[in-house]
Amino acid sequence: SGLDARAVPPLLSVRPSRALVDEKFSVLVENLPPGCPVTIRSLYQSEDKDFWEAYGHYVSNHKGTVSVSEDISLGGTYTGKEAMGLLWSMRPIPGSRKGLRLRKKDTCAPMLVTISVYSGHGDVRDQAPLASALVERWHVAPGVQRIEITEKGVRGTLFLPPGPGPFPAMLDLWGGGGGLQEYRAALLACRGFASLALEYLKSNDTKPKGLDMKYFETAFEIIRSHPQVIPDRVGIIGLCFGTLMTLSLAAECPTIKVGNIDCPMLLINGTDDQNWPTVEVASDIIKTMREAGKESLVTRLDYPDAGHLIEPPFSPHFRAANFMLHGTKKKVMMLWGGKTKPHADAQEDSWKKILSFLQLHLYGAPSLKANL
Repeated sequence: SGLDARAVPPLLSVRPSRALVDEKFSVLVENLPPGCPVTIRSLYQSEDKDFWEAYGHYVSNHKGTVSVSEDISLGGTYTGKEAMGLLWSMRPIPGSRKGLRLRKKDTCAPMLVTISVYSGHGDVRDQAPLASALVERWHVAPGVQRIEITEKGVRGTLFLPPGPGPFPAMLDLWGGGGGLQEYRAALLACRGFASLALEYLKSNDTKPKGLDMKYFETAFEIIRSHPQVIPDRVGIIGLCFGTLMTLSLAAECPTIKVGNIDCPMLLINGTDDQNWPTVEVASDIIKTMREAGKESLVTRLDYPDAGHLIEPPFSPHFRAANFMLHGTKKKVMMLWGGKTKPHADAQEDSWKKILSFLQLHLYGAPSLKANL
């Protein structure tokens, strides 16, 4: 091929090669022959030792370069002009275990992703790459502190932004999958919010702690009274089951009477959610708030064709994944819904809107408990 005869080998660079997981990168391949078909592929080995990959098929321009953020992928796990397709379209390599879901457990170690370029548009898995680069994707920025919390019966992890503070804060509630998920709280701390990721459905508990409102109120008090937190600027963010807890906490009332809520609310829904009637629930909430004369507090974002698990940006999309049924040792396959590309767009867009919502209500506006 034309590649072998060239004196200068192809060069692949990723900028920045070290970044937070919600930041974009650009991938550039240079020194190819003009009009050369190549495949650019990402490969990541998860903490559970499963391999994940994504790839796009490109053709180099007249200068012999391919820029992933500028050029069009003609095929692969994503198509079109997609700067971050090498991350959001990741999927387990063929032959992997079924129903995998990619979630970072150790938030203090980076995700190490290898990005390589291969000759041609065929199956490149057994080929030697023409060039490769290693990318570090971090959940914590330099200076973010991670503190384990075990006080007053509350279990969780607190992330503090760099600097002395005091900071506005977030209580981060997750879904019914149980365990402790830290990655969103870690990212929020990078963005200037002290964040407590709360563990409230321990995978092996038979009696869910989470259903005792007292537990959430105590957690809320712990974060409010932290010396580096501004006590009247605390928000709550919830996903799935966590959303119910978020609403009841905000209503300060164990039976959810949403009409009691007196703080701004941002409701984010995937309209292809196969797991939870989010669009209907959102409509009910807005109706209740309207009846209470508080409709102006609610902002609603509906994402067509996005599924249930709207995660931070560039996280791979799972239409279905293994799920441990709470209080049993039963593994079931849950259908989360969503189409990969619209879901990826929803994750990127909603994260920007979440951050600007929090910025406005927790940093900018007069003191109000903001609620997500």
